[in-house]
Amino acid sequence: MIAGRLLVVTAVEAEAAAVRAGLREPTVTVTPVGVGPAAAAAGTARLLALAEGAGQPYAAVVCAGIAGGFTDRVEVGGTVLADRSIAADLGAESPDGFIPLDELGFGETVAQVHPPLLATLRRALPAAAVGAVLTVGTVTGSAESAKALAVRHPDAVAEAMEGYGVACAAAGAGVPFAELRTVSNPIGPRDRAAWRMREAFDALTAAAATLA
Repeated sequence: MIAGRLLVVTAVEAEAAAVRAGLREPTVTVTPVGVGPAAAAAGTARLLALAEGAGQPYAAVVCAGIAGGFTDRVEVGGTVLADRSIAADLGAESPDGFIPLDELGFGETVAQVHPPLLATLRRALPAAAVGAVLTVGTVTGSAESAKALAVRHPDAVAEAMEGYGVACAAAGAGVPFAELRTVSNPIGPRDRAAWRMREAFDALTAAAATLA
């Protein structure tokens, strides 16, 4: 369990509802902040600032929701804990391939998860896959794109759209950050018939029971 006032942010209300269904501690704040890294960063920063201004700052923020999983690294319906959140498409194209923002010298694309917070979550969720969770502005929809991401990020376990934005907001407020995901579909060609939303939401509810 995570001590202190906890903020859990999701992209959409369906994810927030799944988290609330599993919580045993009603004082945890669960709020959808929007889809994508920009909306997630702005929404999370606002919530953290309001709490601090009211004299009731949060002890930690967890970005939670469903995600795509890398085939052979995590199964559909599985749970994922990020050891870092990576802005995987923040950078530049070149004739030699993608160049991350870090290599361009304009900033960082890797947001580290707070180690003690990750350790707490790992103890609570020992079966969870642990690795990098990629944050993208466009969901991967082809085998070629999925392969390119897997090669660039060999220890990545999942892909989502908000983690890096939430991490930036948390860092700006000096609040520990973590990312928790459950897998609804394999990363690659879009095949809605292969998505297992119900299993992912059920897994998210089960994982939420360990937060507080």
